[in-house]
Amino acid sequence: MLFVVSRPGHTRCLWILLAGLCLLQTGCVSRRLMVQSNPPGALVLLEGEEVGYTPVAVDFTYYGTREITLIKDGYETLKVMQPVPAPWYQWPGIDFFSDNLLPHRVTDRRRLSYSMQPKQIPPSEDLLQRADQLRNESRLGP
Repeated sequence: MLFVVSRPGHTRCLWILLAGLCLLQTGCVSRRLMVQSNPPGALVLLEGEEVGYTPVAVDFTYYGTREITLIKDGYETLKVMQPVPAPWYQWPGIDFFSDNLLPHRVTDRRRLSYSMQPKQIPPSEDLLQRADQLRNESRLGP
């Protein structure tokens, strides 16, 4: 498209129009948390809500400490208070510009990886001894 500007007032309008179009093309910050586990296939709870099975990715809005729980049969349940610090361009004051005025989209991906421990199963003898002990205590009373 070719613009022919014949008057000085039209030039100013054209620049204002171009600046407005540039502002409409601004990007934003996309935040994504990716959780992996060894072994894979663990149920992931983020702040107590199910988000899927590892490996799983979920979008988030705010930075801070997140409660992440991993559950898998045959493995100890893993509960972690995971800090997710804000990058420098999301610090208060700067975040307005990175969220609203950057000419492109910024993607902040956080990859969290956890190793789960196999569940420790006590020997049958120990369980039977503990059961006998509890049974005897209940007969004697407090």
